[in-house]
Amino acid sequence: MKNISLYTVILIATLFLTLTSAGREKKQINQHAPEFKQVVAYVTQPDKSILFAKQQIKVQSTPNSNPTIEILAEKTFQKMDGFGFTLTGGSAFHINNMSAEKRHELLTELFAFDKENIGISYLRISLGASDLDAEVFSYNDLPEGETDVKMEKFSLAPDKKFLIPVLQEILAINPEIKILASPWSPPTWMKTNNSSKGGSLKPEYYDAYAKYFVKYVLEMQKEGIRIDAITVQNEPLHPGNNPSLLMPATEQADFIKRSLGPAFKAAGVKTKIIIYDHNADKPEYPISVLNDPEAKKYVDGSAFHLYGGVIENVSKVHEAHPDKNLYFTEQWIGAPGNFGGDLKWHTKQLIIGASRNWCKTVLEWNLAADPKQKPHTPGGCTQCLGAVTIDGDLVIRNPAYYIVAHASKFVRPGSVRVETNIPTELPNVAFKAPDGTFVIVVLNDSDSAKNFDIKLGIKAFTCSLEKGSVVTFVISQ
Repeated sequence: MKNISLYTVILIATLFLTLTSAGREKKQINQHAPEFKQVVAYVTQPDKSILFAKQQIKVQSTPNSNPTIEILAEKTFQKMDGFGFTLTGGSAFHINNMSAEKRHELLTELFAFDKENIGISYLRISLGASDLDAEVFSYNDLPEGETDVKMEKFSLAPDKKFLIPVLQEILAINPEIKILASPWSPPTWMKTNNSSKGGSLKPEYYDAYAKYFVKYVLEMQKEGIRIDAITVQNEPLHPGNNPSLLMPATEQADFIKRSLGPAFKAAGVKTKIIIYDHNADKPEYPISVLNDPEAKKYVDGSAFHLYGGVIENVSKVHEAHPDKNLYFTEQWIGAPGNFGGDLKWHTKQLIIGASRNWCKTVLEWNLAADPKQKPHTPGGCTQCLGAVTIDGDLVIRNPAYYIVAHASKFVRPGSVRVETNIPTELPNVAFKAPDGTFVIVVLNDSDSAKNFDIKLGIKAFTCSLEKGSVVTFVISQ
């Protein structure tokens, strides 16, 4: 030792202290890193050989060259309101006509928030008739030539037959479910063509129509049904449906700022006002309404469908008005359905795509129909496949049921979308749920099976997914 210089002793001591400190630091990092207590997977394959089936994942990873989806939990986006369907009048008719026992079983399966059921958390209903009612109606239908601007003859009677009883049973199962109401047409006496199909809202009836909305919200409240939000008009640029209404953006902005917004405020109605409710090919419509500051102050956000345009257009509205919310409210599947194709397209464009483009809800069109896709109005949709087909007490689960279930069961209201990367042919979206679990939905968008890794913090696991298949991972730390 006597031949070792003082400088060498100091150097060795410094190196020892550095390595010791680094070891302690690494140990502290490992102690505070996320630990996977459990990873559960639910898988659906396009050939229907596996349908939303639960699988346990062994949490281990060995070095490999797999593509990796990394969950970046610290980068957050919108808070989710939920996933679900439209409960049309026709859907309510079929559900209501089931035996009491089978109806309760189905509604529990659809709406209960527990480990056994799919937990739909958001419903859209029609304010008046949609085209999937057996007949056209409003809540203030009058003989030709009569008017009722004070809404003295307003009545929810058409909905008391089927829709309201079904909603009340759903709310008994899940009192927290949120409900959005959308009108297809005002009463015909308010319209330029005095018809349920097409035409425009006469400006002299703007105030009367605003009272119609207020009356609807308050009367539904008396039935124990809280309307969380309304859209001003379903598909305002599609006057060819029955019922329907043409309402250009300038007219929608005028109606909101002149009548609807002030009427809600005066009546103390807290129901949100959502604009547009139409295709992603016209983001300029909601942007122009929101560019009007007098209309904007009453508006919560904008709603979209995807029968035209691309889902990425929805983000243009967020970029123009980041203080306003976005919702995806409708997409239909045509009967008889193409299970593999529908699963792939709707998961990619809606569950993943709409969520990644700031939407707080993702809703498929039409909860239920019969084997002939009835009922519908004259001129209404004849091929809209329900999420379930109901034939008496027999229930068949169709593509939309599984598509929505992959998100609704786990991405509860209040979940927050978090950042992930998108490796080639592995579109995905991730959320942090209120209970602290992470939920990630992944689609294999390739023509062959794929191996890939999921990484969260310093932990990762490897998995394999068949072509065209969808998997939801629930990761507990």
